[in-house]
Amino acid sequence: MSGPASFPANPSRIILTGFMGAGKTTVGALLAERLGWDFVDSDLLVEARAGMTVAEIFEKRGEAVFREMEAVAIRDAASADRLVVALGGGALEMAATRDLVAGLPDALVVFLDAPLETLLARCAGHADGPVRPVLADRARLAERWNARLLWYRRAHVTVDTADLSPEAVAECILQRVEPGIGGAQPANGRSSSARSKPGVPA
Repeated sequence: MSGPASFPANPSRIILTGFMGAGKTTVGALLAERLGWDFVDSDLLVEARAGMTVAEIFEKRGEAVFREMEAVAIRDAASADRLVVALGGGALEMAATRDLVAGLPDALVVFLDAPLETLLARCAGHADGPVRPVLADRARLAERWNARLLWYRRAHVTVDTADLSPEAVAECILQRVEPGIGGAQPANGRSSSARSKPGVPA
């Protein structure tokens, strides 16, 4: 994957990526509501198709099978316009998914960033949330995080979420999307909470 295409002038899809605890599902739902678009969460798509939770798929069929299922679900969902997609934290580990995201027309890819310690604290603070299989392998947790950063950082826009509410994160993204939806070029300037790239080099 060389990175997503140049910053879309008229985005019709928003792809949210980032590690677990980044807030992709919450922020994605808020964005979709504000824009009047549809919202899909790749983990929920896989669970619906498999009739099992992500944790059960990991346990019974293994991570490699889950990643294949995830790649197919993302491919099938992401073809629609006026769509916000929350990718699973490890989705970009699959070359097929990276290539799909890179080739999506008019798609704005957004990385929701925060320090690993902050992300883990958020997960711990939501004990009633989904079981996260990656958390079980504490020895490799930092290794996974660092490996995935390579792919996360190829996004068009990075939003530093550590000190922001989900509503504030959504607003940061909307500031870059809504001008484009109206037909104008999105702002590519830097701010204290978000960084954007006019294009992503190979």
